[in-house]
Amino acid sequence: MTAREDGARRRSAGGPSRRQFLLGGAVAGIGAAAAVGIDAALRTRDDAPVSAGDEGTRAQTVAFHGAHQAGIATEPQAHGAFVALDLRDGVGRDELARLMRILTDDAARLTQGEAALADSEPELAEHPARLTVTFGFGPRLVERAGGRAPDWLGPLPAFEIDRLRPEFSDGDLLLQVASDDAMTLAHASRMLLKDARSFATVRWTQRGFRRARGTVRPGSTQRNLFGQVDGTVNPVPGTDDFDGVVWSDDGWLAGGTSLVLRRIRMNLDKWDELDRPGREASVGRTLSNGAPLTGSDEFDEPDFGATSAIGFPVIPTFAHMRRARGDGSERIFRRAYNYEDDDAGLLFASYQADVARQFTPIQRRLDEIDLLNEWTTPIGSAVFALPPGCDEGGFIGETILAGAGA
Repeated sequence: MTAREDGARRRSAGGPSRRQFLLGGAVAGIGAAAAVGIDAALRTRDDAPVSAGDEGTRAQTVAFHGAHQAGIATEPQAHGAFVALDLRDGVGRDELARLMRILTDDAARLTQGEAALADSEPELAEHPARLTVTFGFGPRLVERAGGRAPDWLGPLPAFEIDRLRPEFSDGDLLLQVASDDAMTLAHASRMLLKDARSFATVRWTQRGFRRARGTVRPGSTQRNLFGQVDGTVNPVPGTDDFDGVVWSDDGWLAGGTSLVLRRIRMNLDKWDELDRPGREASVGRTLSNGAPLTGSDEFDEPDFGATSAIGFPVIPTFAHMRRARGDGSERIFRRAYNYEDDDAGLLFASYQADVARQFTPIQRRLDEIDLLNEWTTPIGSAVFALPPGCDEGGFIGETILAGAGA
């Protein structure tokens, strides 16, 4: 038997390890208290940076203050949580102003890696990992604030495909929290909910995920749980095109936008029964790289007039991409997350300047007929107005709450 094999045998038989030997000698020579110190020195701290690249990811921040709220044009993070709150009775304009000042202050700190005020676990705030916090207002909040609600702010029209459940729908105040680190997201969400406890109760929480940061090339279109690319035709943040699609110019909402959040359950077991050509025909794109069935690259323009050798459309008439596209005049910006808990599916987050003009016509076409409806069911729906951003010293919602709660 070699020395290495003998050593392995001793370790597997429960013999003392080098670590145990060192600690045992320390106890004999300098006492148990010093041994505890040596043991700590031999351990690696869970929160110690292991590499420059790792620390760089954890330390990355997204600016909180600005003309627009962060978390909309921001490159989507790996983890997202949408939390809807219902206002308590008696919470009026002054109370809302106080609430939003508190929430804004703590969100601004947390997103920069600083502890929130009265944070009892400040160490959990040290690694923001691109944390963003975005606030949305429902119709009842706008009413209590004394503002004029946009015509589109409220439940969407009834769609035949919907099987909506109240525990995933509506709400007065939305907290959209996202980060590349799940621990950071959980801590930030908890701090914000502590802020809101006296003013509101939680109506629902929906959590989702995307690919971990670094898994795919930055800017890659995400895939949903059907394996399909999801969001190819998104406008590009930072362009005039994006600005025109997303940002509102209407009154107190100018510089803000709207969010439609749809919880779409996917029947993965039934999807598994479909062959690959059927899956590709249902959406109108190849699964391998997301190219339209008439092209070779994901971003090729689809040819909806192309037909097969026997005269059928190459992209089926009722394919999802054809129905969603329409004539191209209605456009949205999507920033979706997958989810998997009691069931599985997609948290479809759609941002647009005007829900009625941009989102609703698309959804009406999909409601009329869409091949994907065979495997998907919307079970949650909520619409929120997302106010513009704020300067340092200001607060989110001041455009509708200015002068209140001073």
